[in-house]
Amino acid sequence: MERSFFEKNRRTLYDTLPEGSLFVCFAGRVLPQSADAEYPYFANRNFAYLTGLDGAEVHDFVLLAGKTDGGVEETIFALPPDPLAERWTGRRLSPQEITERSGVERVLPVERFDAAFHALAMSGRFRTLVLDLWKKSREDPDTEAYRFAARAEYPFLRVENCHGQLCAQRTIKAPCEIEAMRRAMTVTRAGIEAMMRASRPGMYEYQYKAVFDHALADRGVLVPAFPSIIAAGENNFCIHYYSYIGQARDGDMVLNDVGAAWDGLCTDVSRGWPCNGKFSPRQRQLYECAYRTSQHMFSIIRPGMPMADVDRLCHQYCGGLLREIGLLGADEAPEKYMWHGGAHHVGWDVHDQVDMTRPVAAGMVFCVDVGIYVEEWGIGFRLEDNCLVTEDGCENLSAAIPRSVEEIEAFMAGR
Repeated sequence: MERSFFEKNRRTLYDTLPEGSLFVCFAGRVLPQSADAEYPYFANRNFAYLTGLDGAEVHDFVLLAGKTDGGVEETIFALPPDPLAERWTGRRLSPQEITERSGVERVLPVERFDAAFHALAMSGRFRTLVLDLWKKSREDPDTEAYRFAARAEYPFLRVENCHGQLCAQRTIKAPCEIEAMRRAMTVTRAGIEAMMRASRPGMYEYQYKAVFDHALADRGVLVPAFPSIIAAGENNFCIHYYSYIGQARDGDMVLNDVGAAWDGLCTDVSRGWPCNGKFSPRQRQLYECAYRTSQHMFSIIRPGMPMADVDRLCHQYCGGLLREIGLLGADEAPEKYMWHGGAHHVGWDVHDQVDMTRPVAAGMVFCVDVGIYVEEWGIGFRLEDNCLVTEDGCENLSAAIPRSVEEIEAFMAGR
């Protein structure tokens, strides 16, 4: 992406900050896994959104901006060149490369961040400290932003949270973001189709995963957008399943929930198919309910619809189809067989953090996710596509990935 996109993202944020603000955004640190091993690094998504700096080489980076009536002064604090460290862990970005990607002209060694912040905080020009403060639950460990907010050295700085503003900015995707998602979708399609092509009775889940990962790597995507969910048989009834140790028996459905990312933008697609390439009558019956529901949703989604209606109407419509086939009783709720929501936004994260109170609007990208799980029949799967809202309707970004019964059977048969 062009650095102008990230410069615009920062300007939009800075315009919302009060004068006399210090804004700090942390890229995040590498976490120890065991002994001298570390977990794979994943940059804070708002840091990536604001700077264009993503990937393993940006850990420990910090963005610092001070806003006064004279404008905004911004600095990125980065790991400095270190030949010995780079011999062990890889090349570091130069200050010139950081400026070229982000548009931030001033780049300093990260060791100077504390002193630089202290000097600004004690200058008397700033009254507010603005941080990206978010936790999924109160039990989550404190992030660097939370730990920084709790520091006692600067009680005269009022702490404000800009997470809501960043969510608002990320709600509507820019053309370059949509283009990145289209590129990512071509890779996701290749991965799913490779699994369909390789599928056979007796295949293990880890083999499906290896096929998917190989297809992504062949296209320059070294890790998926999120941990792949690939399950067969009874493992389909664990919604977020990551073990990959099960075996697809003849007649089992294979469920996958996978996606690639491109330039930091994610895709999230689910397909289910019989491992032998031929739907049984019951599998076909349930799959048709999911497919018809998905088609219905893509026919009615348009700007102005309440976002909550995407989930509600998805369950309502599919519930009616499940009653038509006699599976769901007249007084039973669809949630008996539909165990999760029918929509979530996609973008810089697979469950993108956006303003969920906004009605559907052009430029939004979210999943239309129809999951049906019938344990008594031994059949569980979901049909999940990525929906781009347009000015007068919507577009299914993943429509080219085989999704109807006929398309899936024909593709798996090699036709």
